[in-house]
Amino acid sequence: MSHFGSLPLQNARALPLIAPQTALFLDFDGTLVDLAPQPEEVQVPPDLMITLQRLAAQLNGALAIVSGRRLTDLDQFLAPLRLPAAAEHGAQRRMASGELLQLPPSGLDEIIRHVRVLERRHHGLRVEVKSAGVALHYRHAPGLAATCLKIMREITSTAPGFELLHGKYVLEIKRAGISKGSAIAAFMTEAPFAGRLPLFAGDDVTDETGFAAVQQLGGWGIKVGVGSTRALYRCPSAAALRQWLQRAYQGPTLPSAPHPI
Repeated sequence: MSHFGSLPLQNARALPLIAPQTALFLDFDGTLVDLAPQPEEVQVPPDLMITLQRLAAQLNGALAIVSGRRLTDLDQFLAPLRLPAAAEHGAQRRMASGELLQLPPSGLDEIIRHVRVLERRHHGLRVEVKSAGVALHYRHAPGLAATCLKIMREITSTAPGFELLHGKYVLEIKRAGISKGSAIAAFMTEAPFAGRLPLFAGDDVTDETGFAAVQQLGGWGIKVGVGSTRALYRCPSAAALRQWLQRAYQGPTLPSAPHPI
């Protein structure tokens, strides 16, 4: 793994250019949009919708959102766009054809009950129930990080077929064996993504499997923000990434591979 956590951040102009044969995969929170105090409070800039629509057309549909969010949430924020998407880290995946693939919502009830108990005991915690997992947000109670981690590990240890995922001020118990990396790999076997060079941008620890997947296929990962990463490129902020996407549509593209920073 390559780590760039100690290197100075590069601006968006140092990022690879999106070529006609790129398969573009984008995380949502902290990547396309700025993080907000509560998940439902994120703001989607109006020009982002235009940029995504134009890029999707330019790439003949080879643009997908890859997020830990529920698919219904993504569609609500990005309406009227209905892009190919991997939601809940791949537990829900909408193909370019519109077909929806989804893991069955089994075995969650007892997990949810235990996590709700933790939420009621401590002020500032918030539970988010998904179709194939449950997330505990502690952004408003960072001092409870160790307590949350200990109890979420205990809950996961008694739940066969589930695993614990770490994110930015969030711990999520999700179905084992699914990840953003496996979701991207699945997309890359299907039209219109197959045969293209993949590029994935994300900001969180949960995006590292996506970086690994695209780079294993000869593409590039872009880490948004600070922190150690295996991604070959870095972008300072979601705002800078949005600027890069706008330039990708407006400016020329290069057929040759760029050099990593």
